[in-house]
Amino acid sequence: MKEKSISILGCGWLGLPLAKKLVENGFLIKGSTTSEEKLTVLEENKIQPFLIALHEDLIIGNITNFLKESKVLIIDIPPKLRANSSTALGKTFVKKIKNLITEIEKSAIKKVLFVSSTSVYGDTFPIIELNEKSIPNPDSEGGKQLLEVEQLLQSNKNFKTTVIRFGGLIGEYRHPIKFLAGRENVENPEAPINFIHQEDCIGIIEEILNQVQNDNWNWNETFNAVAPNHPKREDYYHKKALEMNLKVPTFVKDSKSKGKIISSQKLQKILDYSFQKQI
Repeated sequence: MKEKSISILGCGWLGLPLAKKLVENGFLIKGSTTSEEKLTVLEENKIQPFLIALHEDLIIGNITNFLKESKVLIIDIPPKLRANSSTALGKTFVKKIKNLITEIEKSAIKKVLFVSSTSVYGDTFPIIELNEKSIPNPDSEGGKQLLEVEQLLQSNKNFKTTVIRFGGLIGEYRHPIKFLAGRENVENPEAPINFIHQEDCIGIIEEILNQVQNDNWNWNETFNAVAPNHPKREDYYHKKALEMNLKVPTFVKDSKSKGKIISSQKLQKILDYSFQKQI
């Protein structure tokens, strides 16, 4: 089955470079943004542009044409929820995706690729390794709603959904040390890092789509996607601060660290994928 027409909902930090790469590889890409100014950027990169905004009670924009003629939909929009906000308590993200599912059911979309997060796994003490067979136990509002959306999509019989749970996203101009630099009493110094570089995010999605083109495997998987090295937070941020000439953060020393080690072995085995970037 040759699925060359793909719709990408959310051409942001990851979605836009992904769309560009897929265009280079011969795919016909429709891309959405919530910014009118960005429509020109999409068009200049040979991405058919759509202004689409999901809300709890409606979808603004021509969602019908955005989904039309595509068999694959990539959903790459973050929950953007605060843990204690009133909107979070109202399950804003879940309601938005429910509206989207209604439109997917009306369309020709047969495969959905949902970009999720390892935040669906809560931190633990003692720290243990978690894989796709581990029972998710999110301890943040965003993680809870992502997990509910995963379940909504994968339980729908009108299309098949593969979920990618990315770790913390880093790239050339994006790194958490920029926000932690100089901070004092940062918690969990012994917690392992679970990050993934933007280039590997794109490479993994490319490999999934390539295998679909070749009919190599059945589309209905869940993958953790995290670089295989897991340095401790204190060591890692100390090193990165020095590399970037930033003030080194200090960590709390008198409390037990909680966290998790996310395994990506399933992804590496099934996709035969080798991570390209060290974190």
